[in-house]
Amino acid sequence: MSDAVVSATPSVTGGLHPVDRRPPLGKLATFGFQHVLIMYTGCVTVPLVFGAAAGLSTSTIGLLINADLLVAGIITLLQSLGVGKILGVRLPIVTGATFAGVTPMILIAGEYGMQAVYGSMLAAGLFGLLMAIPFAKLVRFFPPLVSGVVITVVGLSLIGVAAGLITGNDPEAPDYASTTRLGLAAGVILFIVLFARFVRGFAGQIGILIALVIGTLVAVPLDLTDFSGISDADWVGLTGPFHFGAPEFPVSAVISMCVVMLVIFTESTATMMAVGESVGRPVTDKDLARGLAADGLSGVLGGTMNSFMDTVFTQNVGLIQLTRVSSRYVTAVAGGMLVVLGLIPRLGELVAALPGPVVGAAALVLFATVTMVGINTLRRVELDRGHNLTIAAVALGVGLLPEMSEGIYGGLPSWAQIVFGSGITSAAFTAFLLNLLFNHTPWGRPEPQGATEAGAEAEADGAAEAAATKAAPAVDSVGSADSAKDAAVGAKAPVEEPVTASEPATPSEPVPAAGSASADRGAPSATSTP
Repeated sequence: MSDAVVSATPSVTGGLHPVDRRPPLGKLATFGFQHVLIMYTGCVTVPLVFGAAAGLSTSTIGLLINADLLVAGIITLLQSLGVGKILGVRLPIVTGATFAGVTPMILIAGEYGMQAVYGSMLAAGLFGLLMAIPFAKLVRFFPPLVSGVVITVVGLSLIGVAAGLITGNDPEAPDYASTTRLGLAAGVILFIVLFARFVRGFAGQIGILIALVIGTLVAVPLDLTDFSGISDADWVGLTGPFHFGAPEFPVSAVISMCVVMLVIFTESTATMMAVGESVGRPVTDKDLARGLAADGLSGVLGGTMNSFMDTVFTQNVGLIQLTRVSSRYVTAVAGGMLVVLGLIPRLGELVAALPGPVVGAAALVLFATVTMVGINTLRRVELDRGHNLTIAAVALGVGLLPEMSEGIYGGLPSWAQIVFGSGITSAAFTAFLLNLLFNHTPWGRPEPQGATEAGAEAEADGAAEAAATKAAPAVDSVGSADSAKDAAVGAKAPVEEPVTASEPATPSEPVPAAGSASADRGAPSATSTP
């Protein structure tokens, strides 16, 4: 079976969806480690930033990092594997500490102390567990119009993080934005591009990992690496529950962290739905409820174990798009590795010592890939119909505003800064509310399409179907003309690795008849607007 056909149609082995397939042990470990390398820096940055702002000692910050990795690993395992009908979306996602909670945690620490920080986080986690099912019922209000805008803003807003890793975050440093740092980053990006173009199979799927290794080796003689902290780290370490004392629950702090939990839910909803669509397994409201419940549990564990609330890491979503490795067991292995790193600080320090320009270059490619996932989602939306273009444009502009003008909302109350200070949350709330106003209220619904427009669409769909039928002989060696037509028109689920000719392919979904509702508006999905 040719690679072209494999990439366009779902491959099934033993009746399993690609998400449920288990690659061989060696590939599981390699792909899982690649996920860990991609997310590690972003994950440990949260405790580093919070610890420094809260005035904690270096050793205490180290304890927060260990707890952070441990909880991130546990939640990743739950999201990937699931626990019955209770927890886990069962998709290939990796979770880690979210920046959405950093600002309110700093404010709470300054006002009430560390016991209130983790007490309010614990309360917010319980709130999240209670709200998971009700929030998931709103899934029909997150169509591709909303999720596409949110994912696009997520990718664009993270470009600055990648740039900071490449140039360095201290403008006063002698090597800030030096030609050496920029040149190393450019070389890593070039390597990734050439690897993607010329290398196939398993080696092509671990191109990011190889780029990180080679980039680090090149950085050694350039004096861009620092492994001095590795020998000072303990081999085994774990913080006990409530390290800072019995939790406290000031009302204002609890309300602030509950708002953060709703923000996490909004971000996770859009990301989980995007992952489900990209791997060919749309997320149902029950799936979403289990995934959001795991987010809530991260607050409970974070408040107990001195960690942080978790969300889905979008850079790992970009990695799935690049490698087409869609097995949830790969991310489960990554979760297991994070647990180990959380228990063995010295190994964590080794991963953290990867040079910034190398990690930043890989992150730049992955964040840009996330942006393109969002744009590809928006392609499914009829932007020239009704008010869809206005919704997308306003939400995109509002979402990018705090990213382009830092501190623009600095004069607002702290609770408002939590909501509007993040481009991701601003875009999510704006897109959600505008879609609700224009597409789910009697006075906002667009007028039905006229018969002339519907007929034109039916004619166009019929022409596309005929063109696909005409092109069928080009793939006769792997199936009938009908199946080739289907592959050309509709189904496109990623696979994690090429399959052999003996592995059967799942037939593509039938193409809607020309002139039907689905032919006019595109194939329906769990996230399409009613």
